[in-house]
Amino acid sequence: MNNSKNTYESPLNSRYASKEMKYIFSPDKKFKTWRKLWIALAETEKELGLNITDEQIAELKAAADDINYDVAEKKEKEVRHDVMAHVHAYGAQCPKAKGIIHLGATSCYVGDNTDIIIMYEALNLIRKKLIKVIENLREFAMKYKDMPTLGFTHFQAAQLTTVGKRASLWLWELIMDLEDLDNQLKKAALLGSKGTTGTQASFLELFDGDHEKVKNLDKLIAKKMGFDKVFPVSGQTYSRKLDYQMLSVLSGIAQSAYKFANDVRLLQHLKEVEEPFEKTQIGSSAMAYKRNPMRSERICSLARYVMVDALNPAITTSTQWFERTLDDSANKRISVPEAFLTVDAILNIYMNVASGMVVYPKVIAQRINSELPFMATENILMDAVKKGGDRQELHERIRRHSMEAGRMVKEEGLPNDLIDRIANDPAFNLSKQEIEKILIPENFIGRANKQVEEFVSEYVDPIIAANKIEDVEVELTV
Repeated sequence: MNNSKNTYESPLNSRYASKEMKYIFSPDKKFKTWRKLWIALAETEKELGLNITDEQIAELKAAADDINYDVAEKKEKEVRHDVMAHVHAYGAQCPKAKGIIHLGATSCYVGDNTDIIIMYEALNLIRKKLIKVIENLREFAMKYKDMPTLGFTHFQAAQLTTVGKRASLWLWELIMDLEDLDNQLKKAALLGSKGTTGTQASFLELFDGDHEKVKNLDKLIAKKMGFDKVFPVSGQTYSRKLDYQMLSVLSGIAQSAYKFANDVRLLQHLKEVEEPFEKTQIGSSAMAYKRNPMRSERICSLARYVMVDALNPAITTSTQWFERTLDDSANKRISVPEAFLTVDAILNIYMNVASGMVVYPKVIAQRINSELPFMATENILMDAVKKGGDRQELHERIRRHSMEAGRMVKEEGLPNDLIDRIANDPAFNLSKQEIEKILIPENFIGRANKQVEEFVSEYVDPIIAANKIEDVEVELTV
């Protein structure tokens, strides 16, 4: 049997996440980043006066991307320590630099700094896709900003809104998520070189008690790795609160995506809006006529996983012992990458759905027409009063007509005949034509369309203008 078919593989890897995101969390990316950190450490230690040569650094750079995985894997089986196995493997390729690799550092120097680098790179990819979804929804909101649709509260008929206004609600939540994401990016800081308990004692020994050099070591390494700041204090590891903050941002995006997808699922049931559906797509193995909202359902399914997964770093950070404990390691190896891969998958689907939603105006209009007579009763009442009617008497009459019309709809399955009932009641002194002039849906949307225009102009367009994102190719799996 083919080995790829008799071993568990994460669906995030085989079905959902993008190649770009999968590479960010790949072993190759991790171990190449380890080597970049070792080079940055050696370069900085040389710059600050340690006896490290240009020849040694050149040797490290020459082998940086040529990782001898076979040597590392063999050594790890022997020493049961992944970092030391890779120190050994790197040294085997760089005999002149062997003695200065990882000088003064602890395992978390490469492990934790790499985790931070990878998370922030992944967060920037998430940001790019989030903005692309915002662009797609912006087009949809503006296209349908004037189209009246029945609004719902408690999923019961309420006042009218517009299709575009509803989309602006989805948009606003994504903008809130973008703000949280950007705040997290602004806080970007590397662990730096803190030593076994965060005191930098080993580095203070290397630099003969020179505190300024030890402080500069931290800052210069961070700069070489693309960071402006380091954690001001730490134990051996960076605070696992960072993992919680990262996954909280991802959970927020998942929540917003879930809300959108859930609305689309309900709208597809109402036959008002549908997600994209290919010509050869099969909706059901048994019911050939079905067009299931499977992409929106997948968004909800994946989003639910992220929201639960975000509990992992919350528990992990709260249970760390003093300067270091290892019960975080196995958990974060799974929970952190999977959160990023899952949100990446969610946004891939969100981009696709938001760019291809189909709207059915006649179905929307039909539903409006079935409910609008009830909503228009106050307007009808005011017009009847203007023509000399008694408000209190007419209010009671319209209440009885409404109750009877509603009963006929619910119990007899008949069309809503409220307008005919009012037109045939001489107390109102209104013809059916006069009443129908009141029943123009656009008269009942309030400022919905203007709200969309103002929201897009003031909030959405500035974001898009400031973030020119190239087209993101998304090939959805089954």
